[in-house]
Amino acid sequence: MDLHDLKQEFLEYLEIERGRSLKTVENYDRYLAKFIDFSGLKDPRKITDDIVRKYRLTLNREELKKNTQNYYLIALRSFLKYLAKRGIESLAPERIELAKTGGRELDLISADELERLLQAPKGTDLKTLRDKAILELLFSTGLRVSELVGLTIDAVDLKRDEFSVRGKGQKVRVVFLSPSARDALKDYLDKRADMSEHLFVAIPKSDKTIDDATPLTTRSVERLVKHYAIAAGISKKVTPHVIRHSFATDLLSNGADLRSVQAMLGHANIATTQVYTHVTDKALRDIHKKFHGKKR
Repeated sequence: MDLHDLKQEFLEYLEIERGRSLKTVENYDRYLAKFIDFSGLKDPRKITDDIVRKYRLTLNREELKKNTQNYYLIALRSFLKYLAKRGIESLAPERIELAKTGGRELDLISADELERLLQAPKGTDLKTLRDKAILELLFSTGLRVSELVGLTIDAVDLKRDEFSVRGKGQKVRVVFLSPSARDALKDYLDKRADMSEHLFVAIPKSDKTIDDATPLTTRSVERLVKHYAIAAGISKKVTPHVIRHSFATDLLSNGADLRSVQAMLGHANIATTQVYTHVTDKALRDIHKKFHGKKR
């Protein structure tokens, strides 16, 4: 069996057995196709350190960011692990080393900017109430935008102020509604008069009824957030993921522990959550100043 066939079986394995999203499978398909096209190989036994070295050199000379280069290398390493699991001879996956990257920098907005953003939708029409609910829900739950647009009305329990969401890798976690998010959702849903099961839908501009509308896309929500950030006078680039960052940093700066934030964000690895620990640095400095060396 050649590499193309093995790649296809690997992608099916990711989707069916590992429960990866279609978007993730598409990305892996693209990353692996690039390596296979570059190498020109059909036999997995012919993948060598030298071929991988030349491949990495090519990625680097294409001036891809180090993080982007690592996406390609991680996909190749995962593929090699799959081959090893099936007993198919090839390069050992541990031979794939990732490119060294600098510390990840977060795009953040201040507490004042966040509050201005949340207060930016003004009005009682259905679209404005929907937009207000979206912004409040993003900050209250830390949802990924893909998770938000997939919500149905039945999935959100306004009486319990919590609901379950299926995130990356089909993992289910519980998220929680703040009073302001609950109120914004209630105002929006009370004004809805349609039978659509989707929580957030496009509001038609024409004479069509809302029943003809479709669920909002991730791109629609990104444009919506950008619009209100500009309206709030925020010069920084603001995206749904920036609001997710604000959710995490708000929890940590107010004393939440890292493991709890990891669970609420739906991170599989706590190392991913540790990027937010910079927000506790000031508190640690204050503690050090208050308690260290007092007897000297």
